[in-house]
Amino acid sequence: MAIVKSKLIKELKKSYPNFLTRDLNKVIDIILKEIKETLNRGERVELRNFGVYQVDIQKASIRRNPKTGEKVNVPKKRTIKWKMSKDLFKKLNDEKE
Repeated sequence: MAIVKSKLIKELKKSYPNFLTRDLNKVIDIILKEIKETLNRGERVELRNFGVYQVDIQKASIRRNPKTGEKVNVPKKRTIKWKMSKDLFKKLNDEKE
């Protein structure tokens, strides 16, 4: 089951009942906006005990369409790489520290 923004806000509301839902929504929006802008500038985003997001540049290349066999130019593009933290890895794999 994936978590969507509305479910995240509901969980935060359970943990912090004194905060208004609209304030929690605004906080989540600000955090996500800052992550997007930082990645757009080409900088890395490190969330301690969770992981690191960084921009990776794939160079332009000529590839082949597997269906028709014709060559296709693929332009240079930016992608996002994510590496999980050791703490998250241990938690996912039930390893003791």
